[in-house]
Amino acid sequence: MSAARPFATLRTVAVITALPLLLTACGYGSNSTDDAKAPAVAAGAKKLSADEVKIGYFPNLTHATALVGVQEGLFQKELGGTTIKTSTFNAGPSEIEALNAGSIDIGWIGPSPAINGYTKSNGKNLRIIGGSASGGVKLVVNPKKITSLKDVKGKKIATPQLGNTQDVAFLNWIADQGWKVDAQSGKGDVSVVRTDNKITPDAYKSGSIDGAWAPEPTASKLVAEGGKVLLDESTLWPDKKFVITNIIVSQKFLKEHPDVVEAVLRGSVKTNEWINANPQKAKASANAALEKLSGKALPADVIDPAWKSISFLDDPLAGTLTTEADHAVKAGLLDKPDLKGIYDLTLLNKVLKTEGKGAVDDAGLGAE
Repeated sequence: MSAARPFATLRTVAVITALPLLLTACGYGSNSTDDAKAPAVAAGAKKLSADEVKIGYFPNLTHATALVGVQEGLFQKELGGTTIKTSTFNAGPSEIEALNAGSIDIGWIGPSPAINGYTKSNGKNLRIIGGSASGGVKLVVNPKKITSLKDVKGKKIATPQLGNTQDVAFLNWIADQGWKVDAQSGKGDVSVVRTDNKITPDAYKSGSIDGAWAPEPTASKLVAEGGKVLLDESTLWPDKKFVITNIIVSQKFLKEHPDVVEAVLRGSVKTNEWINANPQKAKASANAALEKLSGKALPADVIDPAWKSISFLDDPLAGTLTTEADHAVKAGLLDKPDLKGIYDLTLLNKVLKTEGKGAVDDAGLGAE
């Protein structure tokens, strides 16, 4: 059964346009940008079954596997003579649209738009083929107004957008406190103020919000402005792990070019391994990539705490995807979706076996 009311069941198209649905991580607009320079291809390198592979990701720390893998040439090394064309996106819907249109073949994206894209196409447009990151989401508040979790009641707390991953998580947490909020309007025992992450720090400084349930680096930007971390979302999950970024692929591209998809996954696994073995170098590489994309690097008081709160891994944490979908259903933002077939971890597990690593599980949601 497909979802009749996807994550962003909004009242007007204007709101959908103004506040693009996004997971993870971020909501900095809705347009994609083709990167000017493709990674260098080694002379004489052999092409795979496709001349090029088009990958998409966000200029965000939760997408650091892509940022670092491209920056350090780790993907290109695995692809040989098949070139990478990269595009960056500021919102989940635009990346899903690009995947559907064939403008990208593989993408790094958060759980909410992946679920939404899959259910809206009746399971025909994408597959989740790997994990990338966990964590990196915090409730940051004004310590002059909020000193304990119970003080959140009656306050104005920002989330990136109606129905996005952080919005769903916050609505679920509110319900767990026994408080009531109308999911659509955000009005109730807590005022949920949907605010683009790009302007959340200014909204905090002006006093128009009292805090935010926000992803990194927005959360650490708020801390740099005097905010206090009241809750790290990871503490609400078993083993403190929950999916914040997945790797998705067009089903058409997966069918036609499995060798290319396998090479990208191998690059992702090796990038995550390098990130975890060299955290300081990897942080600097990610920041250098962000500077190229945005024109400005993150200051140390933002990137240092943000980086520490994110785990980079290959496991898509499939069980937590199901839980996140259940939270959206509980909030009234999603009809119970049929996610059977959303995962195809065959190639990832092949790569992991080759690298001497254990297989990962699809929580019973694998493709037949």
